[in-house]
Amino acid sequence: MKLKNIIAAIFSGTAAIAAAGSWFAYRYVFYSANCEQDIYAIPKGEQYQKNHSKMTSLIREMDKIPFEPVEIISFDGLKLRGRYYHVQDGAPVQIQCYGYHGNGLRDFCGGNKIAREMGQNTLVIDQRAHGKSEGHTITFGIKERFDCLSWVEYVCERFGEEVPIYLAGVSMGAATVLMTSELDLPNNVKAILADCPYSSPKAIIQKVCKDMKLPPKLVYPFVQLGAFLFGHFRLSDSSPAEAVKHAKIPILLIHGDADHFVPCDMSREIFEACASEKQMVTIPDAGHAISYIVDSEQYEQAVKTFLEKIS
Repeated sequence: MKLKNIIAAIFSGTAAIAAAGSWFAYRYVFYSANCEQDIYAIPKGEQYQKNHSKMTSLIREMDKIPFEPVEIISFDGLKLRGRYYHVQDGAPVQIQCYGYHGNGLRDFCGGNKIAREMGQNTLVIDQRAHGKSEGHTITFGIKERFDCLSWVEYVCERFGEEVPIYLAGVSMGAATVLMTSELDLPNNVKAILADCPYSSPKAIIQKVCKDMKLPPKLVYPFVQLGAFLFGHFRLSDSSPAEAVKHAKIPILLIHGDADHFVPCDMSREIFEACASEKQMVTIPDAGHAISYIVDSEQYEQAVKTFLEKIS
């Protein structure tokens, strides 16, 4: 009886530790208070600060452009919102997905400018748990890929099934559009533009653990359990590197070779796995999500050449 009590106590204690650890991991990694960010807040660090004025200028330029607020309902009942920028009737529509705890005007101040100059209409979406969209759980692309598909359906319903659609993303947004590639997309989705994506949720979480001097093998099980118990999703359900094995549309990968947050090798892994037409461009000396800022000319040329080639 005494042994049983000891075993029960050990089991209860272990379960309590697992529950507490997974709850903390969920709150730290996945939970979002969903407060709109200051669009002019530039990340800290030398790579960003030396490009501060250029980034601010581009954000200000985009912020002055009139847009139409749009809204859809996600597959699980959340109100998802975005900004529609109209350039011309009948033009291709580029759906733009920004990064983890990011915002559309900062992450797409360059990409949106290129799209506008190419005569494309753009839809800059607030991912779930970001901006004006509802939700409090960020799922690293697992649920966001279905949201992206819903935005594709919105564009088809509004503008017709013949209007070309391009999916573009930065960081987690890039991972999202790449994971969307394995879904049943309509034929008018013509290409994916992915800027500095991670190869899998697991890979980027473990990499960040290392950056924080935490043991990935010890921490990740708590993160995985937190996602399942409190976020109601499985981190293993999809990944960019796995999704592109089933891709049927052309994919352009762009990554800065000085990206210390999401290593450029993650894009190389995705590139090697990709089954569809593909191209990868690396931008020298560019940090995370600032490839356009560092070398606008090369970035713009890569996007324009790629889209002209596949159109």
